[in-house]
Parts: sequence; C-alpha cells; structure tokens
Amino acid sequence: MDKRTFTKIAGALGLAAALAPALALAADPIKLRVSSAAADTDWLSGGLRVFKEQLEKLAPGKFAVEVYTGSSLFRQGTEVPALQRGNLEMSTMTTFEVEQQIPEFSVFSSGYLFRDYAHARKVFDSDIGKAYFAEVARKMELQIIEPMYLGTRQVNLRDGRAVKTPADLSGIKLRVPGGLGWVALGKGLGVTPTPMAVSEVYLALKTGAIDGQENPLPITKANNFQEVTKTIVLTSHLVQPVFLTMAKKKWDQIDAAGQQAVRQAARLAADYNDQGRIKEEAEIVDFFKIKGLTIQTPDLAAFRASVDKEYAQAGIAAKWPKGLKEKIEAVR
Repeated sequence: MDKRTFTKIAGALGLAAALAPALALAADPIKLRVSSAAADTDWLSGGLRVFKEQLEKLAPGKFAVEVYTGSSLFRQGTEVPALQRGNLEMSTMTTFEVEQQIPEFSVFSSGYLFRDYAHARKVFDSDIGKAYFAEVARKMELQIIEPMYLGTRQVNLRDGRAVKTPADLSGIKLRVPGGLGWVALGKGLGVTPTPMAVSEVYLALKTGAIDGQENPLPITKANNFQEVTKTIVLTSHLVQPVFLTMAKKKWDQIDAAGQQAVRQAARLAADYNDQGRIKEEAEIVDFFKIKGLTIQTPDLAAFRASVDKEYAQAGIAAKWPKGLKEKIEAVR
C-alpha cells in the first residue's frame, strides 16, 4: 500500500470514528419517563401502559417510554417541579398543581364545578380548555397532551357515623392532597383537612392517624382502603380531570410527526382510562357493600353551599377571572 492510499484510508477511518458518536446519538430513541402517584392497579396506570405500547407502535424506534406508577420515581407533589427543572419528561398533573402557580385557575379545581365526566370533557375540548392549555404552556413551560378522567371523589371514613350535612363531619381528620385549594375544599366539606401523600394513607387509616380519606371509588379500591374503613359518603364533591403532561422543552424537541404520534397515543390511553373508570364507577358501590361498608347519600345541596361559602371566605373565589365559572357551568 502506498503512502497516499494509506493516508486516504486513515483519514476516512478517522472521520468515521469522529462521526460515530453523533450518528449513534441521532439513532437513539427519545426517552420519555412518565411518573404518576396512581396505584399500579388503577385505571390511570393502565392508561399509561397503553400510552407506552401505542406510542412505540405508532413510531417504531423513535421513542422509549418508561412508566413509573405508585410514586416509584418521584414522590407525589414533586413531579411538576421535576418537569420544570428538566429532571423528568412526563407526569400526570392535576388542576390543583396548576393553580399553585396560576392562582386564578383554581376555579378549575373548585368543588361541584363539573356536573359529570361528559361536562368536564366538553369544557377541556372547548375554547375554554384551549385557552387553559395555552396559558399553562406559557406560564409553566408545561405542555398538556391530553386530559384524562381521574374520577368523581367521595368521602371514605374509618367509623360508621351517619352523615347528612357538613356539620356531621366536624372534627374528622380527612386526608387530602397538599395545596390551598385542597384545604379550602376540605373545610367546605366540614372536615379538618390533613394533607398527605396517597402512598401514606393506608397506614395512616389503619393506625388512626387520620379518620378518613376522599378519592374516586376506583382509586379507593385500587389502594385497598376498604380494608381499613367502614363508611362511604357519596358527596360527589369533585369530578376530577388529570392531564398527561410533558415538559415543554422536551415537547419542542420532538418533530411534528412525533408530536402527532404522542397525541394519538395519549388519546388512546385516555379512552382506555376514561371508559374503564366510568364503567367501574357505575358498578363499584356493590363491591363496597359486599365488603361490609355502609354507603350513604347526604344532602348534596348543603355540601355545595358550604363549599361555595368557604371559597368566598378564604378569598379564593375573588381570584377567579370574572364570569369564567359561569361560562364553564354553561357548557352543554
């Protein structure tokens, strides 16, 4: 081999070696870790697994999705800051986490706002929802991909007391997630709100550290809270959405085709979660009766009035954009 040929080959090999890391990096799939506090057996966790399966099918080799349920990656309440710091790619964010940074949006977390799942879905599919998502993206640097249904929340107690009005819950230490909105809602229900991560609730109920908890009934079942409680009060105080959300910096790094695949997979995940949860909610009361729990239907008008009064007294309602609550309620 002459010197000239050797130099050409060596140069080519050197260039290939130099480009190899870049080429390997370009070929690497986009890693998306999804963190949720949902129990592994909950519909939401199942929906996240559907998201992983469908996204990796819709865009083969483009994404690598890792699903972490039961607060196994980030503790409940720490996911949003992790998204904003760039330490996490995706989570299941609630309206209460949004209101902590955009206080006027606490109206979307208010008790007795949504009539049912269909109403909530229509609101977030409307211009109201589009404006909400745009403001979250602008102010929080978070991209909401798809609303999902977390369920309609009910009160669940350790004892067998009769409950008709908020006064009957006086003195009850009721676990709620953290945040001013949750505390106000709890006070409106008549209880002493006790913020606590959901992963700590079972033991707290068992030991008597708290007197009850409130959650959608499928979540109560998924966490086996029926094992340490005696009563369910159908307060239906919150029809709750949850948002499959991505850090906006990560979202902006994905090309248009990839974003479309993410949205399509998220829609399929939401369908799985929403329809499964709606079906289970329609049947689940019988499950709790079989387990020996007493099911009570209270005076909902009294609870609604008490919750509205608490929002006014706490100064929360004064933060809401004028007329927005009425526009949400008017959606049909």
